[in-house]
Parts: sequence; C-alpha cells; structure tokens
Amino acid sequence: MSTDLDTLSRMTAALDACTRGELRQNDMIQLWRHGAATLPLPEKFGVVLADLLDRIEASALFSGESCSFSQQGLFDNLQLWAGKARDKLTTP
Repeated sequence: MSTDLDTLSRMTAALDACTRGELRQNDMIQLWRHGAATLPLPEKFGVVLADLLDRIEASALFSGESCSFSQQGLFDNLQLWAGKARDKLTTP
C-alpha cells in the first residue's frame, strides 16, 4: 500500500512542479500515465484520468487557456483526482 501512496505522491509532486513551471508538461503527463497504470484503482479512475490528460495535452495547443480549455482548471481536476485516488487507496 505505501508503494502505491509513494507513487501517487510522486505524481502530485510532478503536477506541482509543472504548475510552477519547473517541469515540462509532457514530462508530467508521461509520469502520470505511467504512475496511474501501476495503481490498483477501479477502471473508472483510468477513464477519467485519460480524459483529463488528453485535454491538458490539447490545452497546450491553445497557450493553456481558451474558451474550451482552462489549463489551471484541468490541473485543479488532476489534484481532485489524486485526492479521490488517495482516499480509495487508503480505504479498506
């Protein structure tokens, strides 16, 4: 279990670094895709995460903000996803 929480912590640290401009967005996305694939979460978590990451990739084409995409909103949703994943991983 702690390995899973360590993975999730690395994912959220990468998100924080990306938000601060210290990590390239593509590197953060790659880390999230790989890390999430190792977590024992229900399938719906993977579906939601894939959608969020795809939208973040697309938002880069619009300089992060457009009428269709708010990069900060997507990052906020990744934080929410991580919180729900942590709850799921720690609930027996």
